[in-house]
Amino acid sequence: MTAFAREELIRTLANGARDLHLGLDDVQLGKLMDYLALLSKWNAVYNLTALRDPKQMVTHHLLDSLAVVPAFAGAKNILDVGAGGGLPGIVLAIARPDMRVSLVDTVHKKTAFLTQVKAELGLANVTVHTSRVEQLKVPHKFDVITSRAFAELNDFVTWSGHLLEEGGHFIALKGVMPDQEIARLPAGWKVGRVESLTVPGLDAERHLVFIEAEAQA
Repeated sequence: MTAFAREELIRTLANGARDLHLGLDDVQLGKLMDYLALLSKWNAVYNLTALRDPKQMVTHHLLDSLAVVPAFAGAKNILDVGAGGGLPGIVLAIARPDMRVSLVDTVHKKTAFLTQVKAELGLANVTVHTSRVEQLKVPHKFDVITSRAFAELNDFVTWSGHLLEEGGHFIALKGVMPDQEIARLPAGWKVGRVESLTVPGLDAERHLVFIEAEAQA
């Protein structure tokens, strides 16, 4: 990538972050671009994402993940399930360095990539796990568990519910409104609310589904 191309992408990213009312500084914007460069580099071998065009990756990956940052206000310790190439977990970790972000995936090549990102970008607030989420054991449970295109809501909460601390909640990143998935939620869980998102430069539906234990009502 030429210096000119990178500057153009940073400008798109900065403008989008501003539209999302996120106060990202130059260091954070630089880390997001460095992450994108690593994703592109590793993608050639590991097929981490179907997208190849850097402009599309800024919009569909970085801005798409940045759009959810406000939903994590107040969160301190989160888990990204089925983290894949690090979306939204790595983006959240860069945008919210005060928040602890754990990422779990079963595929070793993906967690190897995430470990490399953590090292190269100096993300001290990131922890990477190679495991099935239903088998994951951690010393401290999470106040928020999230996923992006990981599984149906039913499976998401069933497989990872043991890792959610009391009073915590799930935030599932979805495209179109997942009415049928919501209807299939297992007993004991309910949707607290659903938020629609507008991602700068992306003409597609995006929804956040907040799920909590029914006992919290």
